[in-house]
Amino acid sequence: MADSQYTEDNIRSLDWKAHIRMRPGMYIGKVGDGSSADDGIYILLKETLDNAVDEFVMGSGKTIEVSIQNEKVIVRDYGRGIPLGKIIDVVSKMNTGGKYDTRAFKKSVGLNGVGTKAVNALSNYFRVESTRDGQSRSAEFEQGNLMHEEKLEETSRRRGTKITFTPDPEIFKKFSYRKEYISKMLKNYVYLNPGLTIWFNCEKYYSEEGLKDLLGDSIKEDNRLFPIIHMKGEDIEVALTYSKAQYSEEYHSFVNGQHTTQGGTHQAALKEAIVKTIREFFNKNYDPGDIRKSVCAAISIKVMEPVFESQTKTKLGSTDMGGNFPTVRTYILDFVKQKLDNYLHRNPETADKLLKKIHQAEKERKELSGIRKLAKERAKKASLHNKKLRDCRVHLNDTKKEGNLETTLFITEGDSASGSITKSRDVNTQAVFSLKGKPLNSYGLSKKIVYENEEFNLLQAALNIEDSIEDLRYNNIVIATDADVDGMHIRLLIITFFLQFFPELIREGHLYILQTPLFRVRNKKETRYCYSEEERKQAIADLKGKPEITRFKGLGEISPDEFKHFISDDIRLDPVMLDKEKTIKELLQFYMGKNTPDRQDFIIDNLKVELDLVEEIENEIKQS
Repeated sequence: MADSQYTEDNIRSLDWKAHIRMRPGMYIGKVGDGSSADDGIYILLKETLDNAVDEFVMGSGKTIEVSIQNEKVIVRDYGRGIPLGKIIDVVSKMNTGGKYDTRAFKKSVGLNGVGTKAVNALSNYFRVESTRDGQSRSAEFEQGNLMHEEKLEETSRRRGTKITFTPDPEIFKKFSYRKEYISKMLKNYVYLNPGLTIWFNCEKYYSEEGLKDLLGDSIKEDNRLFPIIHMKGEDIEVALTYSKAQYSEEYHSFVNGQHTTQGGTHQAALKEAIVKTIREFFNKNYDPGDIRKSVCAAISIKVMEPVFESQTKTKLGSTDMGGNFPTVRTYILDFVKQKLDNYLHRNPETADKLLKKIHQAEKERKELSGIRKLAKERAKKASLHNKKLRDCRVHLNDTKKEGNLETTLFITEGDSASGSITKSRDVNTQAVFSLKGKPLNSYGLSKKIVYENEEFNLLQAALNIEDSIEDLRYNNIVIATDADVDGMHIRLLIITFFLQFFPELIREGHLYILQTPLFRVRNKKETRYCYSEEERKQAIADLKGKPEITRFKGLGEISPDEFKHFISDDIRLDPVMLDKEKTIKELLQFYMGKNTPDRQDFIIDNLKVELDLVEEIENEIKQS
């Protein structure tokens, strides 16, 4: 083999926008299509909002307006406005911004001068407009290239900054914004900034009591063991309660207004502080798991120049608070020890309820200890024989969470479906777990059933979530079942399992439904895969004549070569989300409890429509 040439011609220098467009993952994490809360289009929105919220934090502008229509995003704040002579530099020159001056932005999230530039480079249309001191100036860009610049003009508009952008479809394929994810993002902003008002498409977001409101929305009053404990100090805020129903721990953590979905040093310190304080209060060395079982807590801290473990800032790595403060761990331990201990002494009724909760958790743990040991041995044996789980290479020799953000576990039914996905998958990051028949309806059952039922036990072991979802081995859990009655039933039973025992997996956006095509419409020149009746009709119209129409009734009917398209770049995922208006108990009771008149009416009303549609489609397929 001839030696490859390595000369000056091989050395390339990319300008700022070309580098961002070539390596978007370095700046916004995964690109995605909007089906996941951490997809790039939401990071673009967040980077823009961070700047607007920082203006509120600095005491300028109490209102932010957000509009999203047809993928076009507009964010308008009423802060000080970007200095008019620097509006182009701020959005198009790397390492340029006001946040390097710690006198102006002491505890801000966006400290690297990249955020708005990334939004600009990854948008096919970007406009910045700043108003201050009775004057206004604007500039327009395409893919980071300056296209038009307005000169200074006199204006009577209120001061502030207005950013308009449309994510570039060359980067973000077939994307769409989901209101549920945006709503959650905006709620977090107002929880962390009481007094701030955000309007989103004419809907108001506002909070007066910060993290107390967050937990209040997350855990309904009748599901709380005791009233929310709300503790505030200099650069720290903590809210805490316990759930009556759920088994697992639930944490919401923030640093300088950034939602750290993967936790970090501050969240670890909070968990340690809760255990330490309660042990000392009751003067007994309780098991940490018994103390934290069913805990629901939120923490927000402000740190000087925080260090995150990635550009998307989902995990805090800082150990120091900055200034004259001690370490993050020491500061949180001391704060929680003082505040929580004082609260428990002043509220003996709450302390008594907490003690009973701990004793109940201790009793359940001891009762399950023998079953858990046996279940672990069964799961390990099954894993050795590789009967249920076909793992991905990322995890074959590693059970740690690091590096698993792109990993996916497909939960399938039957050998044919699992076989198709197994042959089609990306073996590096995609794993397959095969179910045997229909899972048990776990509604109303205790955690004991998870260890006694083979399917549940092995699924729990595959996900590595027995002790905590912080050890979750796959970022995306995808239910892949047939689009028929049996497949829908299995899907519902799996969702019930997660709602009953691991609801935080759903709350944190890990659970999805795989959308596979219902029809294949093709002629001699082209093949279209259609995911809905509307797409099928459009395909028939586009291909003209009498194309061949195939109705896929099961995943096993789709060949591995075809399936590869549906679980790679063109994958369509529907996130499983919780309805904030209903509790988990209410949802499970309606869908999985004993038959109720309401559910019967719901089924009857929807079944007639579905049957009519199926009959119409089958007639058309026969004719083709």
